[in-house]
Amino acid sequence: MKIVCVGAGSMAESMIHGWINKRILQPEDISVMNKSDLARLEFLRDEYGVNIVEEERLELREADFVLLAMKPKDVAAAVGAIKEKLTAATVVLSVVAGVSIETIQKHAGILAVARAMPNTSARIGKSATGLAWSRQVTVDKQHQLRTLLSSIGGVTVVKEEQLHAVTAVAGSGPAYVYYMAEAMTEAAVAQGLSLADATKLVRQTFDGAADMLQQEDFGELRKKVTSPNGTTAAGIAALDSLQFKKTVSACVEAAAGRSQELGREFD
Repeated sequence: MKIVCVGAGSMAESMIHGWINKRILQPEDISVMNKSDLARLEFLRDEYGVNIVEEERLELREADFVLLAMKPKDVAAAVGAIKEKLTAATVVLSVVAGVSIETIQKHAGILAVARAMPNTSARIGKSATGLAWSRQVTVDKQHQLRTLLSSIGGVTVVKEEQLHAVTAVAGSGPAYVYYMAEAMTEAAVAQGLSLADATKLVRQTFDGAADMLQQEDFGELRKKVTSPNGTTAAGIAALDSLQFKKTVSACVEAAAGRSQELGREFD
């Protein structure tokens, strides 16, 4: 299986790292290209052993999958620059937020197109990835897509219109967790802990809680920790007084709304 990555940012790198680390792909099976940042391409080549796409771009003709991993505003130009090299056997796999399959096909032609929304935990094989595809994607290619993406984490196949929600929850979700970890660390320091001790305790707390989340219902886990009139109950009450769940809902709604806006902006 051969893949060409068009765009070489953090998401493409996370996926490349995951594929090579899980030995789903060999470095020589992966080629990278971008608009103009040769230094970035050279870094990926030196770090992972992948290929830089040559000027003739013959690698595109041999690719089983072409990964679109650029900013939404760059999709039309990027696809326009490569479409003449794409073949009917190639699946275009986009991880670009918001931009629809229809929009990609408008610029690339009626090719097989899939959209995935992974997150940067792909780097350690723990991405939460939503996946949708066009009707041109064959059953065999669907299987290959699942294999490819499941090597970097869990895969959930959804309807394309549901990818906005996937983007808001799974795609952007790690940042929300990191933000909460920042806030907890700052609060712990304000309560008298050293930054080093606060950071260590918060990391271990999130690590243990993440494992527990795999085992039981979320609400039941929370109830088991929350003894009546105890310290956890006091903390939860403070969160409720500040409408914590409404705040989280507003966060997800805003991210999903921005995903929809991106789709409209670059249609």
